[in-house]
Amino acid sequence: MFGVSGSDASLFWEPSLSVTEQNLADRVRYILRSNIFGDAQLERLRREAIPSSNGNATAGNTALLDAQQTAYVDAAVNIPFVANSDDDGIVFHELEKMRIILEESMLETRSMPLENRLRLPRIPLSKRNRAVVRALNPMLVTYLEASRDLCETDSILFGAALAICRIIGAKLPVAGRATQKSSAIPAWRKRYEDRIAKARALIGRLTSFRSGNNRPRIMRTVRMAFAGTNISLFQPDITQKLTERIDDLKQKIAAWGKRIRRFSKRSRRFNQNRLFQSDQKRLYKSLERPEVCGAGPGPD
Repeated sequence: MFGVSGSDASLFWEPSLSVTEQNLADRVRYILRSNIFGDAQLERLRREAIPSSNGNATAGNTALLDAQQTAYVDAAVNIPFVANSDDDGIVFHELEKMRIILEESMLETRSMPLENRLRLPRIPLSKRNRAVVRALNPMLVTYLEASRDLCETDSILFGAALAICRIIGAKLPVAGRATQKSSAIPAWRKRYEDRIAKARALIGRLTSFRSGNNRPRIMRTVRMAFAGTNISLFQPDITQKLTERIDDLKQKIAAWGKRIRRFSKRSRRFNQNRLFQSDQKRLYKSLERPEVCGAGPGPD
């Protein structure tokens, strides 16, 4: 296209720079990033650079995949490439590290039941994360071709997702902690239950004071209940004020209880929908037995 080969062109544009394998690799990565050539032009250049024959066709395809993975890993690890001898082989080292992490994740999740799998976080969309995904895609070809059924394919894809989370440094939940959290009372329900318990205790103190109990602890609680108001405990209409305060607390308790029931219904519906998407058989079994209202993490 330009009339000169790749090495001659590099010497023509930068005659003082010694052309090494690392320099050529940097130029290839720059061309791929800048989208200077289209897909058809890149394919034609690859065919001209790699002689095609029946004997080495597979080796040529493997070399093309390795070249693409090398470019993707460069963007994934975000390593600044400087033209010196110390940087030689650093891209291939990162590629091999990613392959090792992928193999470890595959072995870890191959025979893991669905209920024991970690809940993977959402990966933010960025150029670096997309480059990691593109670098791992060619590595999955061998695993997917050897897959025998859909369960094994699902295990392979989950292992690849776990490997991506580990490569980019995403925060993963600790194994076993999710099960303990699902069986505990949700934080939002615990807050409302604490409010209801405190309101009921206050109603009991106010009712006791209205009945004539003037103990110091009761008096102190009543003063705290009317703090910030102009109400005195010895004014003539204190009984009416106590009744209004008790009725107000009862209305709050009723509102909080209604909110707990509404949130529990929404949380149960959310958990059932999520379980229906992952394991329908387990959902139907859970519907047959009584379920604790409000259990589970609930919607965000």
